[in-house]
Amino acid sequence: MRGRNLISPIPSGLPSFLNAERCKNLDDLEADVAIIGVPFGVPYDLAGMRSPSAPAPAAIRAASQRFVRHLGHYDFDLDGPTFAGQDVRIADCGDVLMQSGDFEGNSQRTTEVVRRLRASGAVPLVLGGDHAIPIPVMRAYDDIGSMAVVQLDAHIDWRHEVNGITEGLSSPMRRASELEFVSGMAQFGIRGTGSARKQEVDDALAYGARLIKAEEIHERGISAVIDQIPDSETYYITFDADGLDPTLAPGVNTPALGGLTYYQAARLIQAVAERGRIAGYDFVEVVPDNDVGGITCMVAARLTLFTIGAMAHAGQIGHQPA
Repeated sequence: MRGRNLISPIPSGLPSFLNAERCKNLDDLEADVAIIGVPFGVPYDLAGMRSPSAPAPAAIRAASQRFVRHLGHYDFDLDGPTFAGQDVRIADCGDVLMQSGDFEGNSQRTTEVVRRLRASGAVPLVLGGDHAIPIPVMRAYDDIGSMAVVQLDAHIDWRHEVNGITEGLSSPMRRASELEFVSGMAQFGIRGTGSARKQEVDDALAYGARLIKAEEIHERGISAVIDQIPDSETYYITFDADGLDPTLAPGVNTPALGGLTYYQAARLIQAVAERGRIAGYDFVEVVPDNDVGGITCMVAARLTLFTIGAMAHAGQIGHQPA
């Protein structure tokens, strides 16, 4: 299938992420980093047929506009210019083409789009959508040899199925564990109650997943837990917005008290970039209708920008200005 038939480019009049160049045909993509929206997921019931996270990619793009005019300035969170003085080519490829009710087709197109982005040499940064999205995204990495997965989330997402659905938002980490090329897994920010029962926790621990509770991070600090990141040359980061504290990210499906702070999340991302190459990233589960003053979308945009900056500072992307 031709590249332009796999995506829905950003409509005229709506902003791209950071006002980045718009890609209308994946066959023409030339970028270090490619933003791609996946504005849906897999519902568990009739009520979920319209995902509350479907508007999130557009809302995060809009929120990113507040950072545009400062991109060349000194970034105190990164101790230098945001992109480390490098030219970093960012392209916004719009959204994966979604067809109503075609969940299998939507999943297949998501995998194919991510394959195309990777084949072009760009690092895919995915804006969701719900937490079912990493399942088809990670399947596009089957040629990578091995990679470790780092999750920031309130929940462990190890359900095998819910209502007979095996690829929904409660299952991405179990599905990731089944991929032969996933070499390890660390899950940061776990707390409260969610879909997991004792069996799911036992299964995660038996697999070797490292479960780092938010409480431990608050008590010991980030520097004391980053050694829980598995050793790997390559990493995939999946970030559920409810991994953050609801005072910082109120616009989520399932807010959970005691979540990570902005700096805890940023330092975890930075630690990953310093340990190995970030091959992909997603930020999911933002619900714009639940947001307060747009703060969740702003934080999602900022942490996505921070991830690009951390990759540039680690020498993974960018080139010297001409």
